Amino acid sequence: MKLSDIIASIGVIILLIAFVLNLINKLSSESKAYKLMNFIGAGTCCYASYMVSFYPFVVLEGVWGTVALVSLLKVPRGTSA
Repeated sequence: MKLSDIIASIGVIILLIAFVLNLINKLSSESKAYKLMNFIGAGTCCYASYMVSFYPFVVLEGVWGTVALVSLLKVPRGTSA
C-alpha cells in the first residue's frame, strides 16, 4: 500500500465516522466536532488526491474542506467573536 493510499484511507475514515455519527444522531451537523472532522477528512483526501495527480478529486475535496472551514469559523449572527 502506497503512502497516498494510507493518507486517503485516513481521510475517508474520518469523513465516514462523521457521517455515521450524524445519521445516528450522536453528532449534530452544526457541532464544531462534525465540522472539524469534515475539514480534516476532506483536507486529507484532497492532499492524497494531489499526491496521485487526480485533480477532479483535488477540486472536490478542496471545495468540501473550504466550505467546512468557513462553516467552522463562522460566528453566529447576533453574537460577537
